Amino acid sequence: MTPRLSVSDLAKAYDGLQVLDGLDLEVGKGEFVSLLGPSGAGKSTLFRLLTGGRPDRGTIRLDGAPIAEQTAPFAFMPQRDALMDWRTIIGNASLGLEIAGVPRHEARARVAPLFAEFGLSGFQHHYPAQLSGGMRQRAALLRTIVMDRPMLLLDEPFGALDALTRAGMQRWLAAMWQRHRWTALLITHDVREAILLSDRIYLLSPRPARVVAEIHVPLPRPRSQADLATPEALRIEARLLDTLLDPSQGQIP
Repeated sequence: MTPRLSVSDLAKAYDGLQVLDGLDLEVGKGEFVSLLGPSGAGKSTLFRLLTGGRPDRGTIRLDGAPIAEQTAPFAFMPQRDALMDWRTIIGNASLGLEIAGVPRHEARARVAPLFAEFGLSGFQHHYPAQLSGGMRQRAALLRTIVMDRPMLLLDEPFGALDALTRAGMQRWLAAMWQRHRWTALLITHDVREAILLSDRIYLLSPRPARVVAEIHVPLPRPRSQADLATPEALRIEARLLDTLLDPSQGQIP
């Protein structure tokens, strides 16, 4: 079966600094995959190449076709919620559709039915400053999801939240994925977050990045925080940490 996303032999340098060198990975349709690696390894560079940058070498394909031949195939959620303070939550959630050319009234009509599912019912006409951090992130994800693109790119979406809010958002996202089976690629530095959410995890080497391990997460779904304390989850966590601390260990079975 053709993977939804296929990255092959990807390389990129900036001002003589090699950031990616021979990066290979795949994401299947309906699969949740995470990228783990040291800071500065090139994870965000990969996302920049997926969303319009040009690699020095290698190919990127979505559903078998080069992404250069496709129009905006990814819905991207950055580290910060990037909500506009002067727009209401429904105005923020519909912004991407409006930029894409959808009339404002139609964009808001498309977004409105999703507020209850995203835990934002009753907050359509509030402003970002009136929402908690977790609610802001849900609004940002709603803005991303409503674009209805083939694949989600999530760049540490919960990294700026406090530990309790982050745990709640991870559980919420796990439940939402279970319901919708979005195809998603997540950048994270949180090993447990990766285990909770992912079908597979790619570990990247220090810069220049390449894949040093691919780990399947066989834990049954749906998952909860309690599942992270099971022997299998702890085994995966230990091996992830061992490889992150010593990438020369190579592939993990």
